[in-house]
Amino acid sequence: MKSPKELNIDNKLIEKLEELNLCGYAMTGLKLLLESKEIQSLQEYANTVSIVRLGFNDHGPVHMRTVTKTAVIMMDLLRKAGIKTTLETDGCGDFEDSLLAVIFSAMLHDIGMSIGRQNHESHSMILAYPIIDKILDQIFHDNFKKKLIIRSVALEGIAGHMGTLSLTTLEAGIIQVADGCDMTKGRARIPIAMGHSPRVGHIHQYSANSIEKVKVVSGSEKPIRIDINMSSETGLFQVEEVLMHKISASTAKQYIELYANVRDEETRRYL
Repeated sequence: MKSPKELNIDNKLIEKLEELNLCGYAMTGLKLLLESKEIQSLQEYANTVSIVRLGFNDHGPVHMRTVTKTAVIMMDLLRKAGIKTTLETDGCGDFEDSLLAVIFSAMLHDIGMSIGRQNHESHSMILAYPIIDKILDQIFHDNFKKKLIIRSVALEGIAGHMGTLSLTTLEAGIIQVADGCDMTKGRARIPIAMGHSPRVGHIHQYSANSIEKVKVVSGSEKPIRIDINMSSETGLFQVEEVLMHKISASTAKQYIELYANVRDEETRRYL
């Protein structure tokens, strides 16, 4: 059963797509993803592996929905600024095709955590492939070429979300950045509350615990502005070592402004 937080994000995602006023197949894809019991179960077990077994932060249904919402917001900001997606630039698809690929990537990028942390991007691709195929079959029926293109872009987004690959699409670059933006204290609260003994990687939890809010809005100089508000300088580790790493490796870097605001201190601009 979905938690109230998951249901709340689901509703916000649907509302955001309604605002975009598209043809409708991106919305159909989103709803099929949100309604899938298989995906829900994979996301929940991925979280069990991440938090209970490994003592890491949230990699489950709330995280993957949050990344999806952020990615959709970023895609909309790029469109409003007149920035074309890679599928549009290549002449292989339109904005909605790209958006659907991004939604697939974001909703499925961490399901490989259900197998383990190491190579979880590859495991996510393996698990996501038949799920994406099944949903695309329901949406596009006999349009084999469109299914193949959207699936390929979605899988690149999953494969590259950790910032370790050289990406070729703007769509995959958006996934990378959106994933890095989910760093607020809510994501770190469970492993901290469980009192896991200190281990390598806990700096991410305590750093994230000082992040109060991450806002993604229209920038003054670039299409996307990311504002990170934090209670202490501990949160700068999360910004500099996690988010900046992903933005620097992202095909979306040139479109992003990044600011960090520590309480009672002057705002820092990174990009």
